[in-house]
Amino acid sequence: MSDTLQPTPADLSAELTLRPASLGEYIGQTEAKRSLTTLLQAARQRGEAADHLLFHGPPGLGKTTLASIVARELDVPIRFTSGTAIDHGGDLAAILTNLQPRQVLFIDEIHRLSRAVEEVLYPAMEDGHIDIVYGKGPSATLLRLDVQPFTLIGATTRVGMLSAPLRDRFGAVQRLDYYEDAELAAIVRRSAGILNVPINEEAAALIAARSRGTPRVANRLLRRVRDEVQVAGETTISYESAQAALAGMQIDDAGLDATDRKLLQVMVEKFDGGPVGVAAMAALLGESTDTLEDVFEPYLMRIGFLDRTPQGRVVTERGRAHIGRPNATLWGTR
Repeated sequence: MSDTLQPTPADLSAELTLRPASLGEYIGQTEAKRSLTTLLQAARQRGEAADHLLFHGPPGLGKTTLASIVARELDVPIRFTSGTAIDHGGDLAAILTNLQPRQVLFIDEIHRLSRAVEEVLYPAMEDGHIDIVYGKGPSATLLRLDVQPFTLIGATTRVGMLSAPLRDRFGAVQRLDYYEDAELAAIVRRSAGILNVPINEEAAALIAARSRGTPRVANRLLRRVRDEVQVAGETTISYESAQAALAGMQIDDAGLDATDRKLLQVMVEKFDGGPVGVAAMAALLGESTDTLEDVFEPYLMRIGFLDRTPQGRVVTERGRAHIGRPNATLWGTR
């Protein structure tokens, strides 16, 4: 996958440094912040665990960051896990019975929980206990274990894959949307300050415009531009230095990288623009269907380069026009 989109261990480590520590520091997602502020204040006043929360939206928009902020605002610890890491009901039972009072449990990719695991989760969310069945048939015995009051925060890029019974048990559901360029520019300036690298307004705006509406991408591009500037012996990220660094990364003026452009080109050249099934596209690009549907498609559809139809994916006229432009688009214009 493109190295500007796929988070590496180094990226994830750097993100921890750049993440805001409170709702006041968190930029963007105004509606989600407003709702969370009220919910968390009410929970603190009552001295209770906050309602269970579900965050959904494309990758890199701050779901994990918001979960950490919720725990910090409630002054409670947080336990991180993912739907792919919980194979059996017993795995989840072990986690739940070891939670401290009012603790936050964050489950990333919660849509990947099996139905058997979900069945263990339901009574814990609603009634504060879990039921473990030992044995089979007439000799089976039921063991009921109490669970401390806790706040479950689920995160998913595919809310439609959650079962209705699980989705209905969340007290608040928040969709995180792509960021506006002005919000991303503010994030870039804040991150540059934390990284102790001066950046001018034009450079911050340029990086923001190439960041696919996503803070994670904005921070990653900023770090790579910083590296280029440092190696060149410069002390400030200027518009020109940011422009040259982004061109070197093959990030064009729409925020597309080489893999995005290859996807559109393959669709046009081999399938006359579509419709094309996602499995065929994944095979041609050497990517998984999940990666195409979660990472590439949402942004390409958002900017009007790709449409999803019942017959398959179709490159729009805007998409055709973009890939037909000269490579000079990598440099952008003032």
